[in-house]
Amino acid sequence: MEPEVGVNRTSVTEFILLGLVETEQLQSVVFAVFLFAYLLTVGGNLSILAAILVEPKLHTPMYFFLGNLSVLDVGCITVTVPSMLARLLSHKRTVPYRACLTQLFFFHLLAGMDCFLLTVMAYDRFLAICRPLTYSTQMSKTVQRMLVVVSWALGFTNALNHTLTLTTLNFCGPNVINHFYCDLPQLFQLSCSSTQLNELLLFVAAAFMAVTPLVLITVSYAHVAAAVLQIRSVEGRKKAFSTCGSHLTVVCLFYGTGIFNYMRLGSEESSDKDKGVGVFNTVINPMLNPLIYSLRNPDVQGALWRVLVGKQSLT
Repeated sequence: MEPEVGVNRTSVTEFILLGLVETEQLQSVVFAVFLFAYLLTVGGNLSILAAILVEPKLHTPMYFFLGNLSVLDVGCITVTVPSMLARLLSHKRTVPYRACLTQLFFFHLLAGMDCFLLTVMAYDRFLAICRPLTYSTQMSKTVQRMLVVVSWALGFTNALNHTLTLTTLNFCGPNVINHFYCDLPQLFQLSCSSTQLNELLLFVAAAFMAVTPLVLITVSYAHVAAAVLQIRSVEGRKKAFSTCGSHLTVVCLFYGTGIFNYMRLGSEESSDKDKGVGVFNTVINPMLNPLIYSLRNPDVQGALWRVLVGKQSLT
């Protein structure tokens, strides 16, 4: 008999996450490396957030959005890495079915929010450089908050849709996931029912949350580049490109790894490449973002110096 529509007859109550490595000696190395990366990422992003809060010069829309991005980075790495570290410590690879879905929901909530927030940041740069006379009114505090709230709402809707449609799938076994966290492509491969609807939803979501933001970001920066090239001052052009360059680097890293991960749904193989992309998505990108945004930004460097050392900002 065909299963009733909307009824989940999953017999699998837990999944087995194989993790990054098999041998016990390498597991110790992985634990130490990822613990260090986690502490560095959380410390770096919280330092950026603290610098934005305490430095009056950073109380601008650009840094308001950067502070939100730092919160997302902390959340993204916290959703995946601590649970992996706990499994390495306990030598227990199983994760309950509900815990797997919960992890997947929060991961896609934060990743979806990231997509929209990066788009908002590009729009902010467009207004600041191409519409400087009306910038303060078009990017008021109310507008800033509304853009962040809408981004959270869209990310929440996307994550909830994926999670709810995943609960309609049947998992009869096997239950082994060749990864270190729960994600859609790996779970689709384990389902013993059709995943066509889920893959279609993921494709539509990718068009809405990846392609559309990328187009908007590209259009924004095309206008920004045209406006910057008209600036006669070399210092002015350098400063404008510097603030935009940091954001573009983050966009390339985020979308590059994301597109590689979710455009391979037709492939049955679950290889180490997927794990490598997962490490980039959940660890490397959040760890690099504070460095990227502070490396060529004297205002952020000065505020960080003030937070960490307790001295006046660098001039």
